[in-house]
Amino acid sequence: MRQQGRITGWKDEQGFGFIEPDGGGAPVFVHIKSFTDRRRRPEGGERVSYVPGRNAQGKWRAQDVAFIGESRSGHPQPARRRRAGMSSRPQSTVRGQVAVGLAAAFFCVLMAVAWIGRMPWALVGLYAAASLVTFMVYGFDKSAAVHDRWRTSEGRLHLLALLGGWPGALLAQGLLRHKSSKASFQLVFWITVGINCGLLAWLLSPAGAPLRALAPGIF
Repeated sequence: MRQQGRITGWKDEQGFGFIEPDGGGAPVFVHIKSFTDRRRRPEGGERVSYVPGRNAQGKWRAQDVAFIGESRSGHPQPARRRRAGMSSRPQSTVRGQVAVGLAAAFFCVLMAVAWIGRMPWALVGLYAAASLVTFMVYGFDKSAAVHDRWRTSEGRLHLLALLGGWPGALLAQGLLRHKSSKASFQLVFWITVGINCGLLAWLLSPAGAPLRALAPGIF
């Protein structure tokens, strides 16, 4: 008999979490492989329907899990599909365009500052290299999410952004649609962007002259 509940405590890197049943009771373990639609990964808080079952140890776990509003085959109902087709595609397209525009604007500013001699070209190259690496890591992580392989930790993704790869991360979020809808991730990501840009501005200011002197080959 199918039951309904809400996903809680979802751990995306490990691919499992729990379902809090609507009627109360102990949380039910759920694994990503138990979802009928493997193209969509939960983020926590979604309402789902499921068939309760027991594992080899006799503990409850959810099977045949579907997001509320989807059929058991994993496909949205016709009305929902039409609404999704009208809203999600334009939104994802705009998100990708905004990401490309912001990343391009940042590099235009970097090159303009380097052109007038206020920044070494090597620093522009470092940002480009870091962005390329970060974009590739995002791509590998998205592929791992789809095929249930070992994931790249969010902490590592944020570290890459903090070290100058945030333009590449922004492009990956917009073009690959990866990590773009998780509010907690986005909050930390934009904090890393602010820190990185703040440090860059400080480094290029007179106050950062002592630190620039430690790397004469770059500055």
